[in-house]
Amino acid sequence: MFAQPASLDTLRFDPVTGLAPAIVQDSATGQVIMLGYVNAESWAKTREEGRVTFFSRSKNRLWTKGEESGNFLQVNSLHVDCDADTVLIMATPAGPTCHRGTTSCFMQPDELAAPSVAVGFLAQLEQLVVERHQFPERAPTSYTVSLFQKGMPKIAQKVGEEAVETVIDAVAGHRDTLPGEVADLLYHLLVLLVGAGVPFAEVITVLQDRHKLPNTRHLNEK
Repeated sequence: MFAQPASLDTLRFDPVTGLAPAIVQDSATGQVIMLGYVNAESWAKTREEGRVTFFSRSKNRLWTKGEESGNFLQVNSLHVDCDADTVLIMATPAGPTCHRGTTSCFMQPDELAAPSVAVGFLAQLEQLVVERHQFPERAPTSYTVSLFQKGMPKIAQKVGEEAVETVIDAVAGHRDTLPGEVADLLYHLLVLLVGAGVPFAEVITVLQDRHKLPNTRHLNEK
């Protein structure tokens, strides 16, 4: 069962409707997937069972998301806002959240899903690398700063070394050490991109554009 801080007991419901808005966010991707409403009973049921249960205004009853489709929302954490009148639910969806078959109710069928939490962290890491590049005096003993001081040839060399180590671990089946090697590779790639003046967002844009193309790239591969 997910952790339940005492602040969850402070959620206040509208004195007229008896409801409070509940925003549901995918724990894995960070994407907002739907908005619903809870009353005291559905709030208690959600906390007790670990599955998101709303009060459906159209059905005028409690409604556990996925009760018909099987696409339940498994609760990972609950967060009451500063005014204690709205709740954020971090959940793992068992399937498409929207009745249209999309990941999120805020997506159209032809839209890509929002960037993941992992991508968001890489963006944060990129900002730190940019800061090290622009203001080396703030962290003179930083490894990142030392790389920039040695120049692009050294940075490129490190990317090559980490890529080789990643390939070796992957081919050898070293499951335990592979994540660390990939982490090293990604970090040094970020340093290389910052040193070259290429924002990480441009790389994501290229991937998104390629994702939209017909799946024919293999026809050009040898």
